[in-house]
Amino acid sequence: MHFSARSVCLVAALTFSSTSASSQQIADRIYLGGPIVTMDETAPSAEAVAVKDGRILAVGLLSDLSAHQGEETETYDLEGRAMLPGFVDSHGHVVMGGLQALSANLLAPPDGDVIDIASLQSTLTDWAEENAQAVEQVQMIIGFGYDNAQLKELRHPTRQELDMVSEDLPVVIIHQSGHLGVANSKALELAGITAASEAPPGGVIQRDEAGEPNGVLEEYAFFSVLVPMLGNLGEEGLAAFARAGTELWAKFGYTTGQEGRSSGEIVEVLKKVAAEEGLPIDVVAFPDVLESREYIGANTSADYDNRVRVGGCKLTIDGSPQGFTALRDRPYYDPVGNYAAGYAGYAAITMEQLQDAVNWCYENDFQILVHSNGEGASDMLIAALEEAQIKYGDPGNRPVLVHGQFLREDQVASFKRLGVFPSLFPMHTFYWGDWHRDHTVGPVNADNISPTGWLRERDMMFGTHHDAPVAFPDSMRVLAATVTRRTRSGDILGPHQRVDVMTALKAMTIWPAWQHFEEDEKGSIEVGKVADFVILSDDPTAVDPETLAELEVLVTVKGDEVIYEAEEGVREGSLQFSPFSNDPVIAHLFLHAIYQGMRVEDPWLARN
Repeated sequence: MHFSARSVCLVAALTFSSTSASSQQIADRIYLGGPIVTMDETAPSAEAVAVKDGRILAVGLLSDLSAHQGEETETYDLEGRAMLPGFVDSHGHVVMGGLQALSANLLAPPDGDVIDIASLQSTLTDWAEENAQAVEQVQMIIGFGYDNAQLKELRHPTRQELDMVSEDLPVVIIHQSGHLGVANSKALELAGITAASEAPPGGVIQRDEAGEPNGVLEEYAFFSVLVPMLGNLGEEGLAAFARAGTELWAKFGYTTGQEGRSSGEIVEVLKKVAAEEGLPIDVVAFPDVLESREYIGANTSADYDNRVRVGGCKLTIDGSPQGFTALRDRPYYDPVGNYAAGYAGYAAITMEQLQDAVNWCYENDFQILVHSNGEGASDMLIAALEEAQIKYGDPGNRPVLVHGQFLREDQVASFKRLGVFPSLFPMHTFYWGDWHRDHTVGPVNADNISPTGWLRERDMMFGTHHDAPVAFPDSMRVLAATVTRRTRSGDILGPHQRVDVMTALKAMTIWPAWQHFEEDEKGSIEVGKVADFVILSDDPTAVDPETLAELEVLVTVKGDEVIYEAEEGVREGSLQFSPFSNDPVIAHLFLHAIYQGMRVEDPWLARN
């Protein structure tokens, strides 16, 4: 807590009230001394907030809240800093977010140091040397977050280039999108992938001119390696992921996180960790409807079990737009790689699978979150939703479009008509905006990626997300990208799609709370709601929008309990993780699981 001489003065100010505290409920704590942005349209700002038993007791003028000041009431002095409602994660993968802490950081600046294949190789080599004991024990080198769009060579590394890191150990690197990756020769050998291997449905094994696998595996070809790896993590390894991920979300001001493509096993681990150790934040999980239907049916609930609940279903139609695996309705503009003329990506599932999943969710009144990036995938989704609503009507299940990077304006209108809540990814404008302009969709259509402007023209609510571990769950980067749409190069991508700061904040608070059916509990600072707050270094509504990304999350409060407080001088948006600094035993288990997963003779058959 922050107590000071200033606090004493403010407490004194509270005593000058004509209302007797004895006639009112006495607060446990009163927050005051800085701008408070409530996100309540009827009273958008306040001088003070009183809290009792973890819930908001009163909001308003300092003089009015003195009625709730008692002898035992504590005062939290904001010291001029800004307080907002805790951020609600519109889409992310909070358990997989732990992966960032347990592997070599291959992200490009500003989140890492990889700028070309040479620096990628040296980062992997340095990581292996720094963690030699673990690597020696589990015989594996793993890296996360490379992005061919940000490498100087503008291509994926090859297996031969990863062989230069190690020929004797399997080396696997995961693309920042999480939809593809690269394996060295040893890793391909252990996975049983050869020139004779056929790619699984919804996946691609990239090959060189001689027909040999070049190491790049897309979508289900990659998942056929990744899923067995995660399946072998075991309960202890998954628990480590859950702890690391929820703590990371809290550092960026999120008081509600999402596990956006889960399984029954992962949810059960979350529940066990929550029951035995406690979780700092709430987590809403959405298991994959193609794989966990029975579990979804038995466990979906509006109520939290020790801060964990199943919110409904997740379904994935296509892949990564920056990785050229998203399904478009037209050819990619200038794809980098060996692509046939007219290449437009592909779907990861069939229309029959999509329709069956959507129908099941509508029939049983389950919310469904659908990953759809390309225009072709959204055409599939619109058709499926239309058929489901004809058959079952609108059960009020608030279906969610996840990502929607490439949307036509007519598709936005269709989603409004169908009652779809768009959870968009405006951070793409910063991380991959230049790439989209130059390679995926071209300079005209790139202006309309993540089209928040089109949504507001139609008075649609929407959420904004980070999709971590695709990017850090950096709330201020999400906010800045939504408002400014500046790319890494400084270009403004689609000025007409920008929104104002208050709209962007709604997309991180009250609107995603509505998305999760929790608008009566969270998302704004109003009487009766949970006391979930984030304290920032400055008021985002009062600073130059071009400086929004520089704001710092200083404190995160969950139910009136501080769950994160920044060390002085630490900029959380620039976190660099030391993979084994916190728990080397768990890191060993993690890498061992990867190694065991790679030993599956036919991983596709093993998965199915």
